[in-house]
Amino acid sequence: MDEVSAPIPEPGDAAAPLRVWKFGGTSVGDLDRIRKVASRIARHVARGERLVVTVSAMGRETDRLVRMARDLVARPDRRELDALMATGEQRSTALLCLALQAQDVRARSLTGGQAGFHTSDLHGEARILEVDPSRVLEELTSVPVVVVAGFQGVTKNGDVATLGRGGSDTTAVALAAALGAEECEIFTDTDGVYTTDPHLVPRAARLDVVDYDEMLELAQLGAQVLHPRAVWYAR
Repeated sequence: MDEVSAPIPEPGDAAAPLRVWKFGGTSVGDLDRIRKVASRIARHVARGERLVVTVSAMGRETDRLVRMARDLVARPDRRELDALMATGEQRSTALLCLALQAQDVRARSLTGGQAGFHTSDLHGEARILEVDPSRVLEELTSVPVVVVAGFQGVTKNGDVATLGRGGSDTTAVALAAALGAEECEIFTDTDGVYTTDPHLVPRAARLDVVDYDEMLELAQLGAQVLHPRAVWYAR
C-alpha cells in the first residue's frame, strides 16, 4: 500500500505544529555556533513547523557587561545594570535572525517586553507577573520563527527588568505555557539531567526521568541545569 502523507502547512499557518526551544549561551557562543542553531531551526521550518526560540547571551557576555559596569562604579545602579545586561540577549536574538535570513528562513526578533513579559520591579531578580503572547502569535502569522530575548521583561513603568541568572530557562517555559505548547525543549552542553555535574564527575549517571518536585529540589540546591523558576512554571 502506498504511504499517504499529510500536506505540509505553509510557514506562518496557524495549523502548523508549534515548538518552543531554548538555546543557552554555549550554543550561541560564536557565529559558527549561531549558524548551526539556525540550520537546525531551518530543517524544522522545512517540515512546515513554527518555532518560538529563546536565546541567552553569547558565552560569557553577561559577565563581561557586569565587569564593564563595575569598572565604572563599584556598586552599579540596579536599574541601569538591568538595562545593560538585557542587551546581551538582544544581540543574540538579532544575530540568530540574521543567520536564519541568510538561510532563506523568515524570522523576527523580539525583546522580552515586546514578547509580552510583564514583571515586578525588583531589578536583577524580577518575577514574571504576566505573559501576553498576542504579539508572538501575531508575528507567527507572517513568519515561521520568532526569536525572543530571554532573561528579561518590562515593569509597569516600561523599564527593563531581568529575571536573575539563568532566567532564559524561565522565559522559555513561561512562553511555552502562555502559547499552549505541549513541551519546551532546552538545549545545553549536556544531554540531560545527571546525578552530579558530568563535567566534574565522569561517572555521573544520566537520569532518564525526573519528576517536577525532584527537579525543583535539585535546582534549589544548586544544580545549574535548570533555573528553579523554570521548573515551577513547567509544573
